Amino acid sequence: MIRLTIFIGIVLALDVYALQSFRSVTKNIFVTAAYVAVSLGVFCNLVYQLLNLDRTAGINPGFYTAFALFVLVYVPKFILIAAMFGEDVFRLFEGLFNAITSKTSENQKPFSSRRRFIGQLALGLSAIPFLSILYGITKGKYNYKVLKYTLFFEDLPSNFDGYQITQISDIHSGSFDNKAKVEYAVDLINQQHSDLLCFTGDLVNSKTSEMNAWKSTFSKLNAKDGVYSVLGNHDYGDYMRWPSEAAKAKNFQDMIDLQNDMGFDLLLNESRHIERQGQRLAIVGVENWGKGFKQKGDLKQAASNIEPNDFKILLSHDPSHWEYKVVDDAMHYHLTLSGHTHGMQFGIEIPGLIKWSPVKWRYKYWAGIYEKAGQFINVNRGFGYLAFPGRVGIWPEITVITLKKGKV
Repeated sequence: MIRLTIFIGIVLALDVYALQSFRSVTKNIFVTAAYVAVSLGVFCNLVYQLLNLDRTAGINPGFYTAFALFVLVYVPKFILIAAMFGEDVFRLFEGLFNAITSKTSENQKPFSSRRRFIGQLALGLSAIPFLSILYGITKGKYNYKVLKYTLFFEDLPSNFDGYQITQISDIHSGSFDNKAKVEYAVDLINQQHSDLLCFTGDLVNSKTSEMNAWKSTFSKLNAKDGVYSVLGNHDYGDYMRWPSEAAKAKNFQDMIDLQNDMGFDLLLNESRHIERQGQRLAIVGVENWGKGFKQKGDLKQAASNIEPNDFKILLSHDPSHWEYKVVDDAMHYHLTLSGHTHGMQFGIEIPGLIKWSPVKWRYKYWAGIYEKAGQFINVNRGFGYLAFPGRVGIWPEITVITLKKGKV
């Protein structure tokens, strides 16, 4: 409750400042009243939803909607606040300079005109994030992208030269609201005709039953050598209040049964081998291990049935596992497939020019292919979305990786 009170205080203080900045742009009382009404309505709705979150229900659509509206209205507003704050700081130093040098302004009109111009410019700039976020909420969350990579390995078994893997991650089925778009994406995955399909965790948001409406859709996923999966931090049922430990345990067993029913080979700290004419790949899957999250992943147990010279593909939901445990492991995991970060569902990516998201301040490896010590990781940007019902600049991803024998 203390954190919520602090949050309310900060937002209201910023709102008062933003209102003063807005009034420097327009004196129209009706426009100002509309601005205040929208701001208060969106903010009060978010506070109401926070105060009435049902942590026993798992999904809270009302909160998701309220949060989306808050982001849509307040992120552009921060552009206005930043611009006008910069103007106020400049005016402060200008006033101090004039006082020290004994200069006086002949009138205040130049200041008023300058402030109005900066305010108008800031409002224009605010339209960019507003329209981007609006697109992200309405279209971006289903703007699926197929990203293709080719990775070279000198010790890849020759019979697997050209082997193709499709990876998806972070389905978060409890957030979906458009069956046709999801079915389109599932068809898009199958159209890659990959040898292997890997799902790297977070099938649901809070509880297994969220997937019931989507079971038949995702049961259509297929690949020549099968569909393999691991669990993500959201798949354990830790993010809601259960009436009893027995209910939580049943939910977890339902998760295991559901994945088996859909044709997923769920790897719980275990491995499988795929063979081709006497040569093989090792598919290793660990339970969730994350820095600051559940740490049930056990590499030693998962690799107990593989050989050191096997070519190894590791499925591990959280990329921090690769950073802190996998890279330095003596078994040498050639390729790790992860997800978890979603790329924060917000950022800017222009291939060859820029790749940025605020999530980079939390995760060193947050999206795409990385290499270290002759080992690769792909951090999938996620198939679905969570909390904020949209994606801005970081689109839902279907990864296709082709393994090639040879040097880069």
